[in-house]
Amino acid sequence: MTTDTDAVEIIADVHRGVGRILLNRSKALNALTTDMVVAIDRVLAGWEDAPLSAVVLASTSPKAFCAGGDIRTIRGHSLAGDAEASERFFASEYRLNARIAEYHVPVVSLIDGLCMGGGLGLSVHGSFRVVTEGAVLAMPETGIGFFPDVGASYFLPRLPGAIGMYLGLTGHRLDAADALYTGLATHFVPADGLDAVGDALADNPGDPVDVVLNRLAGRSPVAGSRLAEVRGDVDWAFGAPTLGEIEKRLRHLDTPWAAEALAALESASPHSLEITHALLAGGRQRTLRECLSAELALTRTTIRTPDFLEGVRAALVDKDRNPDWERASLGGRTSPF
Repeated sequence: MTTDTDAVEIIADVHRGVGRILLNRSKALNALTTDMVVAIDRVLAGWEDAPLSAVVLASTSPKAFCAGGDIRTIRGHSLAGDAEASERFFASEYRLNARIAEYHVPVVSLIDGLCMGGGLGLSVHGSFRVVTEGAVLAMPETGIGFFPDVGASYFLPRLPGAIGMYLGLTGHRLDAADALYTGLATHFVPADGLDAVGDALADNPGDPVDVVLNRLAGRSPVAGSRLAEVRGDVDWAFGAPTLGEIEKRLRHLDTPWAAEALAALESASPHSLEITHALLAGGRQRTLRECLSAELALTRTTIRTPDFLEGVRAALVDKDRNPDWERASLGGRTSPF
């Protein structure tokens, strides 16, 4: 068992038959590094033959479960011409995503605070995703010149209606109610009850994890989902066959929600929107491993594009975070799939 110090990026142990992994890079909102990803993967591999009833994945910080990949380091690799270092990060991350999805015991993620990008990759492929009143989930990659990865081309198209396309293209942030409504979250437990989850699972190893979590659950906020209120418009607009038609339908709706969605599209990288639309449109026909393989192939080219370098630069440097995208259209190019 490791010790809890600021220098240790993950803490792992087994407590009465429950594996526990804590993300402990709180100053960086648990942004994932290659070392973190490899360490988590090694822990899970080491527990493959252990007599566990479940694995709990959580954070030592109330501000974030995981804010995503460490884009500062990835940009640094790109600027230094060391694309192989970035590719190692993505390959390691996607391998971990697949391991979590196929793990031999339920993986229970406890999401309090930010859960974005790579944070969803850690959590959504597991069996159970518990959110608190402070949870915020999103796939904001088109805003930095990238695309929704970590298996998002598998799980976003499998959300109800056109919700996945909406979330992937716009990077819309979900609160606990919306996360439960979409199915990205499976249970709601108040933040002050999260620490009891591991002990409850250990105390009841013979009970289904779902039953144990339901005993701890507070009153679900799902009835207050704002996304549910606009679901019909989401499905109509983002169910359109092309990006141009999506934009056209949003303009036709002329509602506050549509205006917000349109503004999100207009602020995103055009290159990323094209890639994301093609990626998600074909996601239902691919397995998770096929999706991860396609995403890995795309990272090799995307991290070298001017839009990615500009998007990350703006996110890290600009006060207004307003990137100057290349406006060359991808229209007429064939789909990468």
